[in-house]
Amino acid sequence: MDLIWEGVKKAVELLLKLDREVLGITWLTLKISGVATLVSLALGVGAGVGLALKTFPGRRLIIALINTGMGLPPVVVGLWVTMFLWRNGPFGSFGLLYTPSAIVIAQIVIATPIIAGLSLTAIQHLPPNLKLQILSLGANKLQMVWLLAKEARLPLMAAVMAGFGGIVSEIGASIMVGGNLKGYTRVLTTATVMETGRGNFDIALALGFILLLLSFVINALLTHLQQRERPR
Repeated sequence: MDLIWEGVKKAVELLLKLDREVLGITWLTLKISGVATLVSLALGVGAGVGLALKTFPGRRLIIALINTGMGLPPVVVGLWVTMFLWRNGPFGSFGLLYTPSAIVIAQIVIATPIIAGLSLTAIQHLPPNLKLQILSLGANKLQMVWLLAKEARLPLMAAVMAGFGGIVSEIGASIMVGGNLKGYTRVLTTATVMETGRGNFDIALALGFILLLLSFVINALLTHLQQRERPR
């Protein structure tokens, strides 16, 4: 308990002192995970809604791949992204390995199947005739998709929170493709692992508490947006 209490005090101390390194790590964590979540949202919701509304050969195989991707181990993602971005890999000439962009790419690969799978389920659980009713009222296909998304906004927002939670807390892929470089690719998760390895448990706990606080604040904001117009 003393160790946990020391971690709490250290977290408060680092935040109150506005420690430049900690603030930089926190901001980089938020920026990387925020960008990855936004891109994953566009890709995942688009894929999920499209699969829910369209029927075509191979659709079930794609859904099976998405469902498999929802549980994809981050270290496997890190391995594949590293191979693709390695200097001898297909995209090695871009020099993205061990950069924040590489972490964003890895996190997109992790989050997109999660958001796509949950979005697919959200649309499929709407009343079967709702699509036809909307079209019969004169809506075009784009308006129909928008209205269906609005109707399923609660589970869709849950998909966003699940995607964000899946990437802001992951460590394997980030450290493999980012390298944990001080002031450049070091995020809260990789910094926590580093300080734990050094035996600095108070600092590691402090960084862990800051990560939890960051996750809570973001999810609280998303929950507010999700619940403010909750159907009665």
